[in-house]
Amino acid sequence: MTQDIEFVRAQFPAFEQAALNGQAFFENAGGSYTCGQVIKRLERFYHERKVQPYGPYDASRLGGEEMDEARTRLAAIMGVDTDELSFGPSTTQNTYVLAQAFASHLKSGDAIIVTNQDHEANSGPWRRLADRGIEIREWKMDPETGHLDILDLANLLDERAKLLCFPHCSNVVGEINDVAAICELARKAGVYTCVDGVSYAPHGIPDVGALGADIYLFSAYKVYGPHQGIMAIRRKLGETLPNQGHYFNGDSLYKRFTPAGPDHAQVAACAGMADYVDDYATHHGGTGEARARGAFVHDMMRAHEIKLLQPFLDYLGNKNSVQLIGPRDANQKAPTVAMRLNMPGAKAAEQLAAKGIMTGGGDFYGLRCLEGQNIDPNHGVLRISFVHYTTQDEMAKMMNALDEIL
Repeated sequence: MTQDIEFVRAQFPAFEQAALNGQAFFENAGGSYTCGQVIKRLERFYHERKVQPYGPYDASRLGGEEMDEARTRLAAIMGVDTDELSFGPSTTQNTYVLAQAFASHLKSGDAIIVTNQDHEANSGPWRRLADRGIEIREWKMDPETGHLDILDLANLLDERAKLLCFPHCSNVVGEINDVAAICELARKAGVYTCVDGVSYAPHGIPDVGALGADIYLFSAYKVYGPHQGIMAIRRKLGETLPNQGHYFNGDSLYKRFTPAGPDHAQVAACAGMADYVDDYATHHGGTGEARARGAFVHDMMRAHEIKLLQPFLDYLGNKNSVQLIGPRDANQKAPTVAMRLNMPGAKAAEQLAAKGIMTGGGDFYGLRCLEGQNIDPNHGVLRISFVHYTTQDEMAKMMNALDEIL
């Protein structure tokens, strides 16, 4: 069965707005359109439940129940226990809080492994722990391909290594790393894993339980939701790390890494992400429990993306004026396609904007990633990124516009 693109686009009010008419959106890696299910819940919360939650009166009780619903349903889709999932103001903030917890937990001489493929949010906070006596080791990608070779990682794992931080896929390279295999290798070496899923989760919420990551992070606003960071942390690790929240919340796993109170309305609205998964699955014939429906939706979204992505990668591969970053096989790549052009990436994005193509150019907070591939971050790259609601007509329009500017 193929995805019903008309049904999908009907779930996103942005496609009905006159202000966006005639423009094709290709900067989804920076943040996706919000689905109507999320908007409906957010609007209802502000209209009816914008009070302190978990109180005895109806508005407060219902607000708290909706916040709990978001955690329960998203955790079920991700294959983790409800209290292993928590919300924070952003993935960057969640990572920073985690880094502070590890800084108190580790001792001088312990090692953390990071990559140069990452977005800075999952690299910078860990690298700063060098000031606390923690050794920082870098798992380097191939400068020609951007690939992270698992054989190179094996050489970095020893008795001093305690944590491995890496992306599910880079927001520049786009290659989908084999998270399950990497986590298994680290686990056998006694090393915890922290996976940045920000650039992968928009292409199907992952089954974190199956991947085996100790920590998995992503941003709701890139997965059709509000601006919240979502973090899953396995119980054993979460209860081992020192509490970063209020001392009286130390016994509550989902509060241990939330130093400040969450945005009640946005947390509640995240239940709309689960609504969308359910509605999508039901429309396309998906059945079973939440985890099975989530896997069904993930696979359908990816199938649609791959169908659109492979012709685009083939098109770019035939252009001598384009340095395509990352793999050329759509099965190995998220539809996040960065390319170095003769002109600066930001200038190319400006020219495309004038032709109704909304995209971005620059370094995308991946300076180390660009430098690791011998690309000047000041020159930057053009990044074309899309998701499952993108159409073949939009792809054609985008490639015609690229032909005109190259």
